[in-house]
Amino acid sequence: MIRFCQSTCVLFCLLSVVASAQAETPEVSWPVGWEVEAVAHNEANTAVSRQRAVKNDQGGTPVLVMELTMTQVEPGHQVNLQGVLLEMRKSVQKDFFQGGYQSVCNKIHPATLSRLAALETTCTITQNGRHVLSQTLVAALDADKAYVLSYAGQADAYKASQDEIEATRNSLKL
Repeated sequence: MIRFCQSTCVLFCLLSVVASAQAETPEVSWPVGWEVEAVAHNEANTAVSRQRAVKNDQGGTPVLVMELTMTQVEPGHQVNLQGVLLEMRKSVQKDFFQGGYQSVCNKIHPATLSRLAALETTCTITQNGRHVLSQTLVAALDADKAYVLSYAGQADAYKASQDEIEATRNSLKL
């Protein structure tokens, strides 16, 4: 349904030069009732941390997914956060287009992620003129870490879950 891995992978490619030090895992308070998924860690790359939670409907079908990724950045490496987010947005749009969907994303704009200044964009995905999905990408930098929060879901579930999404964003300890 929703392709987080490919858009998140773009960040990893753009930040391919990572430190070998163990990364400290950010803290997230996921919404009650959401299924927290175990995300496989690449043992060779301990500088990346991923956390994911899924909101299912009454039938058990996923309707909303949130994922937080933290990447340790090599000291001295300059990250173009706007460029990273732009590439992620392009990847999301391309993936949906290949799946038969159309997407329109708003302009990348300032936001916050935990205590950090961030950049954010939201894409509206349609099929045959009907709004079916929404996806938001939020990226932020700290001294030696890059963070991406991505959340997407069916249009109705996305809209109905704004309070839970906001509470999760506000709970982040980066």
